[in-house]
Amino acid sequence: MSGNSRLNLPVRKRSYRFALTPLADAMFQLLIFFMLSSSLTPYSLLTLQTATQVSDEQAAPGEETTASDLPEEAAEPGDVALWTIEAGSVLVGGQSFGFDALSALAGALGTPSAPADVILVVRTTAQVQDVATVLEALQAANVASVQVSTGAI
Repeated sequence: MSGNSRLNLPVRKRSYRFALTPLADAMFQLLIFFMLSSSLTPYSLLTLQTATQVSDEQAAPGEETTASDLPEEAAEPGDVALWTIEAGSVLVGGQSFGFDALSALAGALGTPSAPADVILVVRTTAQVQDVATVLEALQAANVASVQVSTGAI
């Protein structure tokens, strides 16, 4: 035999198949993303209303206000109140109230037939006991829902 003898093995045809596994992974990731993002409330659409301002002759800015200085009218039913918890006080409508005014503040929210919702912003100066005190006052006033957030507004 000559030196050109080669063994010819059968050559397999290459088949280019479309792999579905990466596509399925991407689809599940998109599904989870859209399911989670659709359940989030668009906070830019929430109507936020704090308690009405007390006139300047009743309280100076930065001065603590007592329960007797509270506004007469309550928030509209179905509105969302925004409260900021600081060390030993609650900031409502730009005014600082002591914890002795919490029951009157919480009682002014909503009505028994349409309880109000409250968003609490907890500042870094607030203690855990401050947050617990505010939550207890809101629970005693039958507030519909309370959302707690950290940070500044």
